[in-house]
Amino acid sequence: MSNEAPKQGSAEDQGPVTISEELAERLAEKREELFEEFGIRDEFPPAVLREAEARTEGVYDEIEAEIDERRDLRGLTTWTTDPIDAQDFDDAISIEREEDAYRLWVHIADVTHYVTPDTAMWEEAVERANTVYLPDYTIHMLPPVLAETVCSLVPNEDRLAHTVEMEIDDETLSFENVDIYKSVINSDERLTYAECEDRLEDPSLPLGEENELAFELADRMHEQRKEDGSLVLNPRRDRAHTIIEESMLKANKAVTHTLMWDRGVEAMYRVHPQPTPDQWSEALQEIQELDGVSIPGSAWGDDPRKAVNAALEQSPDRQLNKIQRAVLKVMPRAKYMNDPFGGHHALNFDIYGHFTSPIRRLSDMINHWIVHENDVPETLIELCDRASDKQKDGETAERLYKQFLQESGLDPYAVNNRGVEVVDEADAKHTA
Repeated sequence: MSNEAPKQGSAEDQGPVTISEELAERLAEKREELFEEFGIRDEFPPAVLREAEARTEGVYDEIEAEIDERRDLRGLTTWTTDPIDAQDFDDAISIEREEDAYRLWVHIADVTHYVTPDTAMWEEAVERANTVYLPDYTIHMLPPVLAETVCSLVPNEDRLAHTVEMEIDDETLSFENVDIYKSVINSDERLTYAECEDRLEDPSLPLGEENELAFELADRMHEQRKEDGSLVLNPRRDRAHTIIEESMLKANKAVTHTLMWDRGVEAMYRVHPQPTPDQWSEALQEIQELDGVSIPGSAWGDDPRKAVNAALEQSPDRQLNKIQRAVLKVMPRAKYMNDPFGGHHALNFDIYGHFTSPIRRLSDMINHWIVHENDVPETLIELCDRASDKQKDGETAERLYKQFLQESGLDPYAVNNRGVEVVDEADAKHTA
């Protein structure tokens, strides 16, 4: 997936939002203020950049030398799907239909081949803990010179990957077998979300049948999650997003179940506590009182997450954000912990953790290291706390920056999707 902020829709046919030089300066000043307040490092130290640049040299010779130690999946049909403006591609998928199962491969950029605990890049990643997304401004966890080259699963080039291969039962959609290993892949094509939709509309196009099969499985997994009580706050995602979201959730779940049940090791698990019954009651009452929104009678006595899902699916579009806010207001913050117990309430998973975005999340990078090396860092608890704290800081900075944009007459959504262009004062228009 892209290391850019998630974006809804496409802005291909719209130009950037134009702003004056004076406003551009005020935006830059606000960013600096937020960076200082929340300890966000914008610039990479020279030593880190030199180290990253050095790891981009001799790439093909290094991959060739690695092939004998890895599974060679270069002949497997593989592709990436990302927003049109993605700068790197850190996950790819492959899929095949078997007699009584689906076989799904999720290939993740092998970041820890290049970023190891004895490197300055690792130390800097621990310091940053995650990538921070502001509208039209990204503060990366890893140097882009590395993330956007050797760690990017670009099409028609050999790349080192960490693959999660899953045999998924046709009837129950449960794991029949999970295999996690280092690989070499060669992506056949880089699709945008819009291009993925085109292939689903016309399966005769290249990768059309593969995407059709991927959506068949993803849609079934999505419906099963909802039936099991997983909260789905964005019920109207397109098919391309559904393929990627469900594939990544399945891979993350497979890895962390393997770590816990098969190995019994500590890792960076994602734990999400549940609201109290009174908090859930407060949220549901607020949702029920919204104009045009009704929670079906059959859902009231059921799991509150299912009641919210039912309200979201039947509500007018104008009320989606209000329903989401009512739920998020009572939801405790998810955090990283060295054991999974307590589970992930929103997803309704007993065990969950992150593995599929090591370019932008420290937790995923640490879990890659633990999976392959079977080596749990001595400072794991401190790393969990740091990742949780820095995620909160990044989200708060993003919220405050969006608020500042609105106070300055700018639409954060338009700025995020279309970018900005600095023009003469007379030509600047501050609205989307």
